[in-house]
Amino acid sequence: MDSRSAASDGGARSPLLTAGVRTAFPALGIVRRTVPEMDLHGQRVTYHLLGDGPAILLIHGITSSSRTWRSVMHGLAERHTVLAPDLAGHGRSGKPRGDYSLGAYASGLRDLLAVLGIPKATVVGHSLGGGIAMQFAYQFPDRVERLVLVDSGGLGEEVSLALRAATLPGAEFVLPLLFSPITRTIGRVIGRVLGRLGVKASADVRGLAEGLDSLGDSDARRAFVHTARSVIDPKGQRVDARDRLYLSEDVPTMLIWGAKDPIIPLEHGRRAHEVMLHSRLEVFPGAGHFPFNDDPKRFVEILNHFTASTPPADLSGERIEALLRRGRRNSET
Repeated sequence: MDSRSAASDGGARSPLLTAGVRTAFPALGIVRRTVPEMDLHGQRVTYHLLGDGPAILLIHGITSSSRTWRSVMHGLAERHTVLAPDLAGHGRSGKPRGDYSLGAYASGLRDLLAVLGIPKATVVGHSLGGGIAMQFAYQFPDRVERLVLVDSGGLGEEVSLALRAATLPGAEFVLPLLFSPITRTIGRVIGRVLGRLGVKASADVRGLAEGLDSLGDSDARRAFVHTARSVIDPKGQRVDARDRLYLSEDVPTMLIWGAKDPIIPLEHGRRAHEVMLHSRLEVFPGAGHFPFNDDPKRFVEILNHFTASTPPADLSGERIEALLRRGRRNSET
C-alpha cells in the first residue's frame, strides 16, 4: 500500500500545504507521524490521504473526526486512494466563527478535492456526513462516482434526544458544565478501570466518547452547536433530502446501517432504499451507529465489492435537466 502522506524535509512550511511530518525522539524510542494539513481559505484543514487507485472520500459525523475511520482506512487503501478529512469545526481542522451548513461543508470538500487533484470520488458519508454527502452530490454531481450513506442523517425526522437537546436555547451555556476538564477526566478514569476489569466498550460507546471528549474545547463546542442547529431543531431533523433522492437514479448508491442504531433508526435506511430503486441496502446485525467499527472487515469487503461491481456515474448537464423535468412532472400529478 502506498501512503501519500509524504514526510516533510523540515524546511519552511508552505502557505498552502504541509505534508505529514515524522517527529522522532531516538533517545526515547518514539517516532510519531503527524497528520497532513492544508491552508484553505485561510483556515487549517487536516486530512489523511492513503493508497492508490479510484478515489474514496470518507466524511465523518458531528463531533467526530477522520479518526473515526481508522479501522477501515488502511483496508480500503489497498485498492483505492482514500481521503478522510477533518471537517471544519472538527478534529484538528480550523474552527472559525462561520458557516456550518451542509452546503458550506460540501463546498469545502469540493475545494479540498480540487487542490489535491482528485477530480471524482466515491463519496461515503456517516451520520451528519451522509447529509453532507447527499448535499455534495446535489451541488457537484460531476464529481461523484458513487454514493454510500452510512447510518445517514437527512432521511427522516427522528434523531436522538441528546442531539435535539443541543439545539435548545442556552445549550451553549450548559455544554461547558457537562464537558468540563473534571467530568472528562472522570470519564477517562472510569473507562480505564473498566478496561482493566475486562469490560470492552462497544463501537458506539467508543465512537460517542471520542466525539464528546472533543467538546472540552470551547471552539469545538461553538462549532458543534452551530452545526447541530443547521440541521436539527427540538422536534428532530429539519433538513430532509428525500424529495430529491430521484436525482440519484444514475448514481450507484449503497446504504449501510447498524440494525440497532440508537441515534438514527434503521427504518430511515429502509425507506430510502424503497425510494431509491437502484440502491443496495446492507444491514449489520447487532451493530449500532458505527457499523464500520463493529465489523471493519465486512465494511471494507462490501465497499470494495461495490466499487468493483458498479460503473462510475457520469452525469451530463442534459441528463440532470431531464431528471429535474421528470421529477417536476411527477410532483404535479
